[in-house]
Amino acid sequence: MAIEIKMPALSPTMTTGTLAKWLVGEGDRVNSGDVIAEIETDKATMEFEAVDEGIIGQIIVAEGSENVKVNSPIATILSEGE
Repeated sequence: MAIEIKMPALSPTMTTGTLAKWLVGEGDRVNSGDVIAEIETDKATMEFEAVDEGIIGQIIVAEGSENVKVNSPIATILSEGE
């Protein structure tokens, strides 16, 4: 079953952010701790790390997308065999 990667809250007051850049593509293998994207907040650009491991199944939010709500799905990770 696919795991949703959600837009993180990178500060206590963050409600939306900009997905500045994907560092992975669909079909890429990721491990927990791998940096997969750069997220811009109103104060800084921060690296976003994968929590789960598997294969990037679908990128839902394109890089450069602004006002992405915290906790909204931005991509999926597939398990082996999916």
